[in-house]
Amino acid sequence: MGEPELERYLHEHIPLSKAMAVEVVAADKDRVVLKAPLAPNINHRETLFGGSAVAIAILAAWSLVRLRLKGEGIGFRLVIRRNSMTYDLPVHGAFTARAFLDPAADWSRFVTMLKQYGMARIPAVAEIDYEGQVACRLTAEFVALSGATPATLAAYD
Repeated sequence: MGEPELERYLHEHIPLSKAMAVEVVAADKDRVVLKAPLAPNINHRETLFGGSAVAIAILAAWSLVRLRLKGEGIGFRLVIRRNSMTYDLPVHGAFTARAFLDPAADWSRFVTMLKQYGMARIPAVAEIDYEGQVACRLTAEFVALSGATPATLAAYD
């Protein structure tokens, strides 16, 4: 799944991504980069709304794990289990969210656990970049579930 397909998927299945005017800049097994303008994501201080920041960061990280799992050819459902966001700098304009696996993540073990037990957890990170600086940082844990029925899996595809 390339950038246009991922963007279309997000806009069709996660309507908030369309309302936020999210664009997919890059999407491969190592990273997902999403871009959004400030206007639909602005707060009363004319900076990036914290809810929009965390939403786009979760979208980027979720998309990365989803793309990697689809590459493994495993039927799955993917949900976020927990997350934490730090806000270090205000964002006054268009921004990107860059997601990557947490350096401590063991993808091979994650896939093995998913195949063996039908459930596995993996940590991911997403950074909100603005004008060359990391303004916000998300750390998250996602849970993949396999062994669902084809009808259930179709609802999540």
